Amino acid sequence: MGVAAETSGLFMADSDSVKHLVRITNCLQTILDLESQLEKLEHGNSLLDEFAVLKSFLEKIDKVELSETDVERIEKATSNFLKELKEPLNRQAGRRKTGRRLQ
Repeated sequence: MGVAAETSGLFMADSDSVKHLVRITNCLQTILDLESQLEKLEHGNSLLDEFAVLKSFLEKIDKVELSETDVERIEKATSNFLKELKEPLNRQAGRRKTGRRLQ
């Protein structure tokens, strides 16, 4: 029974690691998916400089050991980042629509 319990514990830890990896990858990919929209924002270039760092991190994420607390913190930061971008992206979309009507 000791071996089964240890194996089960290892599987559980490994399963949690996979779940953490999926959640973190989702956060990073969500941010990276905004790259083309950020290019159009007035101050988007300063954010785009950080995208190389994110892409590099995403390539190495499977080697990073993350706790549930780490994952929750990154998810919250991603959510806050998306909320902060919502207004500038909406303004940019509004300008494009207005610009098309004037032409």
